[in-house]
Amino acid sequence: MTAAVVPFLESMREAAAQARLPGSGLAWLDAARDEAMRAFTEDGLPDQRNELWKYTSLRALARHGFAARDDEAATRGVDIDRLLLPGVDGPCAVFVNGAFRADLSSFEELPQGVRVRSLADALRDDAEPLRFLLAGRAGDDDDGFMLLNRALAADGLLVDVAGGVRAGVPLHVVHAGVAARAATAWHLRSLIELGEGARLDIVEHHVDDAGTGHLANLVCDVNVHERARLDWTIVQRAGEDATLLRRCQVRLHDEAALDLHELELGGKLARHELRVDLAGERSRFDQRGAFALHGRRHVDMEVLVTHRGRDSVSDAIWRGVAGGRARGVVHGRILVQSGADGADGSFYNKNLLLSPDAEIDTRPALEIYADEVKANHGATVGQIDEGMLFYLRSRGVPLDLARHMLVRAFCAVALDGIQPAALREHCEALLAEQLPELAE
Repeated sequence: MTAAVVPFLESMREAAAQARLPGSGLAWLDAARDEAMRAFTEDGLPDQRNELWKYTSLRALARHGFAARDDEAATRGVDIDRLLLPGVDGPCAVFVNGAFRADLSSFEELPQGVRVRSLADALRDDAEPLRFLLAGRAGDDDDGFMLLNRALAADGLLVDVAGGVRAGVPLHVVHAGVAARAATAWHLRSLIELGEGARLDIVEHHVDDAGTGHLANLVCDVNVHERARLDWTIVQRAGEDATLLRRCQVRLHDEAALDLHELELGGKLARHELRVDLAGERSRFDQRGAFALHGRRHVDMEVLVTHRGRDSVSDAIWRGVAGGRARGVVHGRILVQSGADGADGSFYNKNLLLSPDAEIDTRPALEIYADEVKANHGATVGQIDEGMLFYLRSRGVPLDLARHMLVRAFCAVALDGIQPAALREHCEALLAEQLPELAE
């Protein structure tokens, strides 16, 4: 290891040494955590030799240390208005600086058959059912952050929807970062389980105070059983100094469906690695996403789709916009395994650069090992169409307004379909707020 990586590594080792994690004392859990920490100490942070981190450097992050926890997270004051989203006013689960806040959460409107709890509570009450989630051996594709999560996850959200139950209201999951004594790292592990024929809507919301500098390392496992459906909307507005790293692992069984909308606007470094396993016949994954970056923000979207079931379908569309010295990364890979005959997969990514110093790297890829498959992909990186800009200006539209109109129209495809309508309109407004900064 070089001296440059010492501060981050040392802060993580210190966190493990002084950890007071829920479930400590359970032999199987302590062993799993120790093994993961040893593997992280050996491997360190992923570098750009790792294909999934090729365009995202962690050199700057490695030079920073983080506090192991915020001891006052359970009582810190929070601006409630910042946690709200229009049209999403039902059950909510709120995490503040990585700690579940029962005082800010409410599950009263969830129907019978939907159970929501924090990981910390479940580990204290009855940890044994979580052995399959927390005690699995590290895989070959587990990078340093996944290993840290295995070693240090202190909380998270457990959602279990019984077979046939359809929640009529969306579950609002909020991750809020607020000012603390020091920049803090927290690690959350969540599990979402939908039984046969169940249906659930989730709105995931990330918001931070300015200048906090926290690091959030979130891992979520999602299991959608036969004929179940998950509608998932992510609104990401992390703070300008925050680091937000997410890995979601989704498994879809026969005729199961995931419909995902994602708006990425914040974070100094924000990364979402989404792994979707279309394991069942006629399973389906639809994704619409957009990011809009300014300043020196860096966003990395990794969408890794594997078709295993016959006649499975995936359809992903991403729009990216970058100004200033921002950088965006989009990697969409469709892997069709042997036996997934009749699979239909597509991934398309279009991007706009609004300044000469902005950069967007896009890498769509296909791997096909089955017959009778439809698969296609495409990517573009360009600038605003000068002909369209001239057309609007020739009709009296000012230059800045014309640019904003074209960028909003470019990103609109990613926001179409967000429900309820009030939430979609709010996402459109958030994007519009970002546009003046993009032009700087």
